[in-house]
Amino acid sequence: MSRADLPLVEQFRSWILPDSGLAAADRRAFFEDALVVLDTNVILSLYEYNPVVRNQVLVALEQISGRLWLPYQVGQEFVRGRHRVLVERDKELRGAASVLDQLLQRASQAVLDANDHVKRLLMKYANDDAAQSSLDEAINPETVKALLSDWQNLLKDHVKQLKSGYDLQPAAIRSDDPVLPKVAKLFGDRIAAPTDYRVQQQRLEEALSFRFPNAIPPGFADEGKGKPVDQAGDYFIWAEILEKAADSGVKRVLFVSSDRKRDWYEELDRNGGKRPWPQLFVELRQQTGAELRIEQPGQFFQGIEEFLAPSVELTTATYDEIDRAAEAVAERSADKRPTVTDDNAHTVTPPDGLALYAYRAAGLSTHTARQLAESALRRHFQWWLIGVTAEFGVRVLTDDEPLVELCAAVRSEARPAPEWCPGTVLAHDEWPHRSDTWVAPWFVQLTGEVGETDRLLLQRLAARQMQSRA
Repeated sequence: MSRADLPLVEQFRSWILPDSGLAAADRRAFFEDALVVLDTNVILSLYEYNPVVRNQVLVALEQISGRLWLPYQVGQEFVRGRHRVLVERDKELRGAASVLDQLLQRASQAVLDANDHVKRLLMKYANDDAAQSSLDEAINPETVKALLSDWQNLLKDHVKQLKSGYDLQPAAIRSDDPVLPKVAKLFGDRIAAPTDYRVQQQRLEEALSFRFPNAIPPGFADEGKGKPVDQAGDYFIWAEILEKAADSGVKRVLFVSSDRKRDWYEELDRNGGKRPWPQLFVELRQQTGAELRIEQPGQFFQGIEEFLAPSVELTTATYDEIDRAAEAVAERSADKRPTVTDDNAHTVTPPDGLALYAYRAAGLSTHTARQLAESALRRHFQWWLIGVTAEFGVRVLTDDEPLVELCAAVRSEARPAPEWCPGTVLAHDEWPHRSDTWVAPWFVQLTGEVGETDRLLLQRLAARQMQSRA
């Protein structure tokens, strides 16, 4: 009798044997007949890819499109997260030049401070005026700036190349999203219906009161992050998978995710060794009789190439891009900071000092503008100022600040909301964008209260943001 045939080993094979006790040859079966579930981060990665890689990945996914199934929770996270993926990438790349300037300015100042320190030592211990003069001639603001300028240009050139490599901009999501119909075609009608509210409530209570306190995967690593329903997102997906496998007689489930958090993977050693939690295999097998396999995106697409032979060969560069995008999207997905929008801005209080930091970073100067920026009655202005100064890289993001998706003005043929005002309400000589522009009501009120200098500065910020998203 082999070890695998022993009752004890069979009972706990997910814990004892490699790959949950499945033979290496069994992997092919998952690609040939398993129900395939893509986690939200895998689908959102389509917005991270460059056009060439995106097309290759879509062709590869077509090989298993008939067995793809979309949990409702994944679909909801996907449609709500598309814009965020592009906004966050766009914000980081557009603000990169300003961040580089700030960092290099610090480097320049550090060199000058080091020079001053050595000069003080020369004066204190040697009274060597000649050496001090020599240092001033060699190391001064002009020479340091000249020395750093080549590096500055080199770094900014790389940022420009990164910007030019992407074809999707945030505005595409609002008007004509080219990725969405392709994703919809992949899944067809293999989409889960919305979960009944009573069932969702039961699952939420189970997650918060039983599973999370006992570190039962998945999802427990998100406990305490954001709203309760957001904390339980991973468990909602898992519960839908269990339900689908039980009802449809599924024999195998292939789950693809770039999530490597501790609520999906067990750490085996201090050297970074990990494996999917055995409890996941046991729970699926116990409740549905189906076998489970969990793969990272790169590993999954290699499996498609090996077992299904898609018409387009994925290159080494493609796999590198898949891994990079998976890491970027997983990092954003793990970020449970709240997002401040037009709908909730009035209910969210900024961290202490952040509004004043944004006021100063924007270059505002009047007492009136400062009062408004710090007033609890002007949350939309506060958050917009916080968001726009971060968006353009004129200040460094703090660790505890939320994401901000607020615009003071937009260019659109249709009015964004009934209360928004046409651009003609602003003075012609101050707001040249007269046609097809709409201004938020709180911004219109703001421009009537601050002085001319700050008003012009704020309108320039609003126009710059509007044009960058057009």
